[in-house]
Amino acid sequence: MMKIEEQRSRGAQEQRGRGKSTQIRPRKVSLLEVLTMAVEALWSNRLRTSLTMLGVIIGIASVIAVTSVGQGVQKATEQQIQALGTNVMLVLTGAARTGGISQGFGSASTLTWEDAQAIAKQVPAAQAVTAYLQRNVQVVYGDRNVSTTILGVDLSYPDVKEIQPQSGQFFTQDDMDNAEPVVVLGSKVKSDLFASGEPAVGVSIRIQSGRYRVVGVMESKGSVGGQDQDDRVYIPLTNMSSRIVGNNALNGTAISGFWLKSQDQAQLEAAQFQVTNLLRIRHNIYPPAPDDFRISNQIDIINTFSNVVGLFTVLISAIAGISLVVGGIGIANIMLVSVVERTREIGIRKALGATNSAVLSQFLAEAILVSLLGGAIGVAIGVGLAFSASKAFSFPFVVSLWSVFAGIGLALGVGLVAGVIPARNAAQLDPIAALRSD
Repeated sequence: MMKIEEQRSRGAQEQRGRGKSTQIRPRKVSLLEVLTMAVEALWSNRLRTSLTMLGVIIGIASVIAVTSVGQGVQKATEQQIQALGTNVMLVLTGAARTGGISQGFGSASTLTWEDAQAIAKQVPAAQAVTAYLQRNVQVVYGDRNVSTTILGVDLSYPDVKEIQPQSGQFFTQDDMDNAEPVVVLGSKVKSDLFASGEPAVGVSIRIQSGRYRVVGVMESKGSVGGQDQDDRVYIPLTNMSSRIVGNNALNGTAISGFWLKSQDQAQLEAAQFQVTNLLRIRHNIYPPAPDDFRISNQIDIINTFSNVVGLFTVLISAIAGISLVVGGIGIANIMLVSVVERTREIGIRKALGATNSAVLSQFLAEAILVSLLGGAIGVAIGVGLAFSASKAFSFPFVVSLWSVFAGIGLALGVGLVAGVIPARNAAQLDPIAALRSD
């Protein structure tokens, strides 16, 4: 009996020993293994993966393209305005009122050439001042007729506006003193009136009913704020006042306004303060009476335009962000479906020793990989669209690093948020119930 008991005890110990030796111990899964399994799972369902990435691709591409185009347009406008001088400000005449309705600044004859000359002499921050008188006229040469803008200006105009004749010359002091009928053409007007290669200097053209001799052609400056700087002609202010407009203010020669150039951009604020006070004194304006003139400078224009472009970019980017939200919802839905489809696979893995964290890591890695891949493709498409737009519409191609990093970061965030719930559901599956599922 003792031998039988010993044999039974030895057999039970051996059985317990074999049970311990065959028990499956869970092991940690490396990051490389997690990524490899995630890539294999995504590659085996390529069509579903592509459709899942579509929302992220559209969202990221939209953000990159819109941001780049907005920055390019803003930079192009700033370059054009800076080409005209960032140390320049414009003083316009006041607004005329008809039937109690304001006609807008520049419609009343509240400024004179004498005002501009006084400012040039008495304002310390003013390096140069140039007055102008503006009208729209018809210019005729031969059988060609062009509607354009005519500016009566003084001799300081080329210096203040930083524009010089590319052929011929600007008019002289004698032309100003004698109100000579001479004209300097803008480059666009010259190309509209004359054939290619045909000389313009020395030729006579007709402006309204008078004949004017062309003495020069200005260099090209392009468009700023929707105004073509080359679609203009220039004549002496004295000739403009006496022969084209034919009327003067009570206290001097009426002008449409004047440009003031300071030593540098930092002097503009001081110049604006000094000009305002001097004009109020000359025009007998005392508080609370409103000013009969308006002052604006190039910096104000740049800042205003930058704010508008910035708001537009934010608005479009917010709309593009909706695509990212839709893409994230799509990723979450597809991952939830994937968990249901792969329930038996999850059960087998957990039965073979896969831990909850390993299953969680795999499904989370799949969601992140889908988002990052979609984000990378979206960045490439967005850069391509921005480059194409810059070439088609002739503005600088600008892609900031922060927008690229923001796009990738958004894609990563979408993947994390969209993958957490499906990955947690997969990790919490009971292996027995999972193995029993169809």
